[in-house]
Amino acid sequence: MSLSRETNPDDAKLAEAGFDPAVAPADAIAKLRELKGKAGIADVSIARALGNIADTSAAAMLVEMETGAAGAIRREVRRALYKMKQHGIDAPESGAPAVSTVQDNASEKIDAMLSPIDIEGARIVWIVKPRVQGGVIRMWALISERDGLVGAQNTGLSRRELKSEREELERRAQVKLVDADWRVADFIACEAWRNTPESRRGHVGNFLTLRSELIASPPPTELVHPVYGELAAEAAGEPSVDLLKEPELLEWRLPDAFLKPYVDEIAQAGESVIVLSPVHKQERVNAVIDRATAQLLSDDSGRRIQRRLEDIAYYLARVGRRTQAGWATAAAARIRDGIDVTKVLFFQAFIRTQLGTVAAAEQQKAEAEPRLIMTPAEAMRAREAREARTRRR
Repeated sequence: MSLSRETNPDDAKLAEAGFDPAVAPADAIAKLRELKGKAGIADVSIARALGNIADTSAAAMLVEMETGAAGAIRREVRRALYKMKQHGIDAPESGAPAVSTVQDNASEKIDAMLSPIDIEGARIVWIVKPRVQGGVIRMWALISERDGLVGAQNTGLSRRELKSEREELERRAQVKLVDADWRVADFIACEAWRNTPESRRGHVGNFLTLRSELIASPPPTELVHPVYGELAAEAAGEPSVDLLKEPELLEWRLPDAFLKPYVDEIAQAGESVIVLSPVHKQERVNAVIDRATAQLLSDDSGRRIQRRLEDIAYYLARVGRRTQAGWATAAAARIRDGIDVTKVLFFQAFIRTQLGTVAAAEQQKAEAEPRLIMTPAEAMRAREAREARTRRR
């Protein structure tokens, strides 16, 4: 049953896409999940529609949407949740993984393991489910931040074989697999599948079929990341610049294509034909860094960085590095909440480090390449050297 029938121009787009607020709540919510992210359908209109459905599952979906939301979307979500609370429907705790309106394997014993994210942005996900005939079936997935799902396969193993393979992987790769909530691991794998270019999906097997052998519920599209519940106090604090000293951040490289325009602009500021004082040059450089910080930590790029910080925090918490996990959670929360990242020292230092790494690599490459253009003095010395060689002959 709907709470109200408020009208809005965006409602017409939802209706055109097949959404009917008069159907049963479960069907209405399922349709809104299907429409979320589709071209022409605004998240604001999804949130508003959910706010008019008197059902706890609608409140759960709104809580999911609040993660990573900012600006008008976040305000509409909060407005919808407030409206539902007035009608006696409380929002679920935000620390739990996303709630599914479909049977979510709650009665099954499913385990998962995660590796850390390496310098190339790659990691391994294992999802493990007992088999009726004994042993387990394990989904092994290799995930790349750049390429999405690189590979996936299911393998039947005995418990002893699973333990042995885990120990061998940890020994060979010099990393530790941590035990994880299977719903988090499932979301990571499904997110990677969605991010896999269509041209590459044929090379990684039928992931959805492999997944259905272990998990009956539909692939999740939202996750209220558990780190915000596990590290709620730390998430409310300031992310420390000391986090940048940790290997997980030291090895993190944003794509050069994102960074190079800003690196070039900084270089041009230093080489300006206009005579500027060091103070003025530094002001221009700082302005570029502020703009880079604001732009790289917003929209899709910002969401990718937020997701990686969340998963870094999740891993760090499970290897006993709670302080660092708290810093990573606090940084992710700043992006999620739409805070002005240019005012956060951690993000200023993070972007400066990223830009500095690219600038240093370009300088090293330039020094290694032969010079094609010489200064007048260099040209004169080269001519004199040629003339001296000619006289000796």
